[in-house]
Amino acid sequence: MVTTPLTPVEGRVLACLIEKQRTVPDQYPLTLLALIGACNQTTSREPVMQLTEHEVESAVRSLKAAGLVRLVHPTHGRGVTRHRHVADEAWQFDEDDAAAPALLAVLSVLMLRGPQTVSELRTRTERQHPFASLEEVEQALARLASLGMAHRLDRRPGQTQLRWQQLVADEPAEHAAHDQHEVRQVTEAGEVRAEPGGESGVPGEVAELRARIAELDARVARLEAAIADLL
Repeated sequence: MVTTPLTPVEGRVLACLIEKQRTVPDQYPLTLLALIGACNQTTSREPVMQLTEHEVESAVRSLKAAGLVRLVHPTHGRGVTRHRHVADEAWQFDEDDAAAPALLAVLSVLMLRGPQTVSELRTRTERQHPFASLEEVEQALARLASLGMAHRLDRRPGQTQLRWQQLVADEPAEHAAHDQHEVRQVTEAGEVRAEPGGESGVPGEVAELRARIAELDARVARLEAAIADLL
């Protein structure tokens, strides 16, 4: 389905258009100014970017050439040009397919926030598409995987839940650096806490702390969504 991954900037622009279509339909399609603001949002974005007008315009042009974005020109000589995505058409998601909104929601959040667990995706896609259960999220991920648009990452030391990653756009360098730092931290912790017999692992108290952090992260996501509604 996806032959050449988008650049990180193209991925951010496209994901923002997908997100805003669902979360602020009264403002969609987006003006260039609104699109830049969406790309540079400090909430619900990992990593936060500071894209310039030139960078966003350049990404829009390349996405348009790829058939993923269309321009909506003023019809009465007033107003400004707006931008909308047509990813569902380009990726051949049938408009009558009830699964299309779910697939777009999962993809956009993965593109906006990097690799995530199933539970994180269910929380963070709520404003775009409410999933009734984790199983529904897993079904959407399985379909994206069958299309070559997402895959499940291998479990890393210290991780209690598997994460999924999108394959539509290249990940920003910050994600790779963060993952390497995370692995290094866990490895060092395991070496310090190694059992006398030579076997190392994540102690129960650390696993409990990770579970509490995951719960707090879900709460933060809900607060971010509420704040975004006020923007």
